[in-house]
Amino acid sequence: MLPIISTIPLRQMASGDILSLQVYKFIGANSGKKVYIQSNLHGAEIVGNAVIHQLIEFLWTLDNTDLIGEIWLLPVCNPMGTNQRSHHFSSGRYCVYEAKDWNRIFWDYEKHISKTSSDGENQLLAFAQSQLDLDLEEIRSNFLNTIKQEFLKLSDKINSASGVPFTEKFCYKLQSLSLDADYLIDIHSSTNQGLNYLYYFHNREESAKYFLLNFGILLDEYDGNAFDEAFIKPWLALEKCFLQLGRTLKFDVEAWTLELGRGIEMIPNSVTKGVQGVKNYLKQKGVLSSNFKLDDLPHKNNQISFKARSKVTKYYAPLGGMIQSRVALGTEVKAGEQLYQILSFNKQGKLPTTIDIFATFDGFVYDISVNQAVNEGEFVLSII
Repeated sequence: MLPIISTIPLRQMASGDILSLQVYKFIGANSGKKVYIQSNLHGAEIVGNAVIHQLIEFLWTLDNTDLIGEIWLLPVCNPMGTNQRSHHFSSGRYCVYEAKDWNRIFWDYEKHISKTSSDGENQLLAFAQSQLDLDLEEIRSNFLNTIKQEFLKLSDKINSASGVPFTEKFCYKLQSLSLDADYLIDIHSSTNQGLNYLYYFHNREESAKYFLLNFGILLDEYDGNAFDEAFIKPWLALEKCFLQLGRTLKFDVEAWTLELGRGIEMIPNSVTKGVQGVKNYLKQKGVLSSNFKLDDLPHKNNQISFKARSKVTKYYAPLGGMIQSRVALGTEVKAGEQLYQILSFNKQGKLPTTIDIFATFDGFVYDISVNQAVNEGEFVLSII
């Protein structure tokens, strides 16, 4: 099956060169769900590009009857961040011109109506009330049209003669491609040294298991500015409104952030985990035909440990120095156990000293800093 390849101009640089996005669209013979998958939103987090490349190669081998619905794949979704360098190192987490995190800029319909109307929350409740007796798919269609109508109003500002900051145009481009998706997958890596895991949202635990990872973090705290959050937050809010009105429903709308390995590197194990997980997710969600067999997956009954984001504690250096004797990534620790030492070269006419840092509670080390030289207040590790 051949994809439809679309090249979308994104930004003209001072040199006259054009930065573009390239989307690969695989359309099945039968209609169904739309899956949107992107990677490299943060410039150094490149492993998702290899995942998408292997998914393109996989989908290329399929017959169009094997695919129910459509899959849109967007590698290198942020060429500005991808091309950003600091000496030998890719950085690209922030738009340095506007001092904004590339993944904290997105348009959230729920937040939008709250800002533009004094009764934004009541608007959602009123919408739910008007749809109370309709079936789930009709409600979904009506609500998506409502979101689209508000989103399209942004185009006047985006295309105005006065122009807008680039981050606004950038998020408009990405969200215009993904707004009508059923399932959204945003592939990231740790800024530091991280495990392979995913972020998921309320009441989506069962689908989280399909990615065949061992660890998932529930986003029980979020503000809606990240790409996955902005996509699913209105749907979660609408589900709550229906619950208030006495009707329990769950839209088949899902958003995921896969965190695969660490930045700057294409770690083979992380790429393999990502590809296997996405393939299995597509199969379990019915995007791949029931007749199509996946033969290269590990055992599907793997155990996944779920944790809540609100339970994360980040440890920062209480003084400057060099980190040594640090616990390894993936270590289970108990309260009171040593996490690391700081070797401190004080400037007080004294010999160097070591300071021991201990865990304040039981937990699991899932993220550690790359740099083992820290200034006071810099990140060392995270425990959940």
